[in-house]
Order: sequence, then C-alpha cells, then structure tokens
Amino acid sequence: MNQNIRIMPCLDMQNGRVVKGVHFIDIRDAGDPVQCAKAYCETGADELAMLDITATVENRSTMLEVIRRVADTTTIPFTVGGGISSIKTAETVFNSGANKVSTSSAAFRNPELIKEMIREFGAEKVTVAIDVDKNEAMPSGYEVYINGGRTATGTDAIEWARRIDDYGVQVILPTSKAGDGAQSGYDLPLIRALKKAVKAEIVASGGAGKLEHFPEAINEGATILLAASVFHFGTIKIPDLKKYLFSLGYKVKI
Repeated sequence: MNQNIRIMPCLDMQNGRVVKGVHFIDIRDAGDPVQCAKAYCETGADELAMLDITATVENRSTMLEVIRRVADTTTIPFTVGGGISSIKTAETVFNSGANKVSTSSAAFRNPELIKEMIREFGAEKVTVAIDVDKNEAMPSGYEVYINGGRTATGTDAIEWARRIDDYGVQVILPTSKAGDGAQSGYDLPLIRALKKAVKAEIVASGGAGKLEHFPEAINEGATILLAASVFHFGTIKIPDLKKYLFSLGYKVKI
C-alpha cells in the first residue's frame, strides 16, 4: 500500500446539529458541528465530511450558514453533501467555504450533472456518493438507493459506479445501508467489488465499530476511512487509530 490512508470523520447534519442514526434511521444528537469540526482538526483528522441528511427528501438546498461556520473552523479538506442538485447550488456551497462537494440522488437522477460539475469545478472537487443495500436480484448483489437511503432504484450499484468512474470521478463514497451506524464492520465485499470495477478512490463508509474494522477496509482497497459514531461518541480516538494503523505498516499522517 503506497498511498496515504486518510481518516475522514463525517458530520451527518439535521436541523443544524450533528446527528447519527442506525441503518439511516433512529437518529440521535451528537453535538454542535463547529465544535466537532474544531476537535477533529485538532486531533489529526485528514479530511472532514458534512452531509445534510434530509436536504434531498425535504427538497431544499444544504444549510449554507452552517457550512460557513464549519469552514471557518476547519484546517483540512472539507467535503459537503446533501441537496446539491445543480451547478448553482454547488457554487454556493464552494463560495461558503467547502473544498469539495458530494452528490448522490441528484447525480443519479441526472448523470449529466456529474459531467457538468467536473467541467466546471475540476474532478478533484467532485465526489459521488452511492447509498446501497443488498439485493440478490442485482447482478452484483447490491442495489442503488436514493433520497437518503429511502428509495430503491432498481439499478445495480457496481454498474452505476462503473458509469460514474467513466465520467472521470476521482472519489466514490459508497455507504452500505445494512452497515450504517451498526458498528459491525464495513461491507467488505462491496468495497472489494468496487475496487475491481473502478479506477476512482474508494471511501469506506458505514459500519466502523472497532479498530480492526479499519485495516479490513484498507485491505479490500479503501484509501479513505470514513466513520461517524465511533468518533463522535469517543469509542475510538483518531490519534489512537492512526497509531494502530501505523503499527500495522500502513502509511498514515501522524
């Protein structure tokens, strides 16, 4: 593994607060976004994600004021997702201080949007997120979900990933609905299948519960390790995770 492994805490946002659910439901409060962002920057996070989890369902743009406040605090690359459905909304998010945008449901409904965003802002600034759940009827065994994981699409997740990879997307962020918040480990077969199918970097997301889960994801091909609950509630501290990965021989920024 020659590539640096990056640790990415994720702030799932609802009504201006950081929240965390299990399987995309059973949401509970996890703190103030600015305080969380500041703490993560100070304790060695490599990147930060902030996802407005109800923006798409509520048919609104993401919360710009919260983005501004968090952006003022962060000293690391900052990705914002949720409700980014056009070049204009992406532009306002960038103007509010985000370094990258993540799009999911809007990209699925209108794949041309991905190409437009890459042309307008550069591939390095556009992440495509894919919410997936297991479905044996799909060729890969995984189906794409949209609307914050609420709506099945009938589309194979690996096929969709191949398609967006062909557009030149550099980072794909898949979240397994079954793993989300469950702390039972990342969906390793999903990461493995994506790694075989695409050139883009894979973010491991959904299911981290203990230290051992992180190297498992790296070994399947993930280079960015996203987690929320274990970081928010102090189960795992980022410096401890980095020391652990370093002790196993992985390249991390200590």
